[in-house]
Amino acid sequence: MRIPTGCVATYGQIARVAGMPRHHRLVGRALRHLVDDGLVPWQRVVDASGRISRRSLDGSAEAIQRERLAEEGVVFDERGRVPLARFQWARCATQRRVPR
Repeated sequence: MRIPTGCVATYGQIARVAGMPRHHRLVGRALRHLVDDGLVPWQRVVDASGRISRRSLDGSAEAIQRERLAEEGVVFDERGRVPLARFQWARCATQRRVPR
């Protein structure tokens, strides 16, 4: 819940912050079981390469995640990845930028 709007964090980054380094898969499992009530910004968590991880068989959750990130001003590169150098939590929170 601490990831600012317009920023993303990786599963591994969340695991480290939670004091469980190397447990990125556990973070993924926890996020997969969340109720989408808007309290936890699950859409702000991506894999280590900046890609959206598959959450549903039909791809609908991935489309929702991409749409929500775009609404927050997060952009994707030509390979469908979030440029972590620009949008990763800690880096992006210190940069002054206007969402597009």
